[in-house]
Amino acid sequence: MKRVFVLVVLLSCCAVLPAAAQRRGAAPPGPPNPFAGNAQAVQDGRDLFNQNCAACHGTDGAGGGTAQPLDSTARGYIRITDGQIFDAVKNGIAGTLMPAWSGKLSDDDIWKMSAFVRALHGMAIDAPMPGNAALGEQVYMGKGQCSNCHMLHGKGSTLGPDLSDVAGRRKASAIINALTKDQHRVYGNGGTIPHAIEALSTYPAVRVTDARGKTVAGVLKNEDSYSLQVMGTDQQIHSYDRASVKLVYEPKSLMPTDYDKRLTPEEFKNLVAFLTRQATAAPPAAPGRGGGGGPD
Repeated sequence: MKRVFVLVVLLSCCAVLPAAAQRRGAAPPGPPNPFAGNAQAVQDGRDLFNQNCAACHGTDGAGGGTAQPLDSTARGYIRITDGQIFDAVKNGIAGTLMPAWSGKLSDDDIWKMSAFVRALHGMAIDAPMPGNAALGEQVYMGKGQCSNCHMLHGKGSTLGPDLSDVAGRRKASAIINALTKDQHRVYGNGGTIPHAIEALSTYPAVRVTDARGKTVAGVLKNEDSYSLQVMGTDQQIHSYDRASVKLVYEPKSLMPTDYDKRLTPEEFKNLVAFLTRQATAAPPAAPGRGGGGGPD
């Protein structure tokens, strides 16, 4: 009899939890997005979003209007499934300023917009930034001089972090911040996926002067009470007796943070388009209408 009572209580709790969740604003999971895994649909959804939603949520969901930014690093998402996002866009959200787009946009357009919003919960590769990635690669290798410090798919330098999977581990906003902001540490839960960029202390910039007065600038790789190793800007590893050198920790990273100024707007756009497509494994294409493929 006691077991039956416990079972009844558990079933009652299970029935109450979904109701409580809905009272907090959540919705049933709903159906999957028929355009899931379709990169072109995500890009189409971005265009639709910016045409219809940017006034409140900001361009690309970055904020600046009357509603919360959708790519906020501190945002905890209530609607996270395809169906929940579709329902919020199509039917609006009661008790808020979020309007219903039913009758204004087709279901296919709402699904595409939902695919873009869902991608904002993920990393840059889930919604690569627009631009000419091929020209962006030329900027990366040429005017931007990025390969002088970074490794990319086995080519480049080990002075800075390997960028082969940067779009699979970082949000687009974090990549842009690293290119444009001196203090670009990013904290917060990023929705359902951690949104962080490696702390600047991971690659501390240093200047070492030996007993002969020769100075080497670079990144500190290892240090203990007796020795230290520095990867110099000359792409060489330098080892020192800790007691015989003067070590200065530079206040700023070696990473330039003015790419939005040293590049033209078009060059910067193309560089970001290139970087937000760099991942070791592309997201799997889900079956359904629309197929795969991606933007140029």
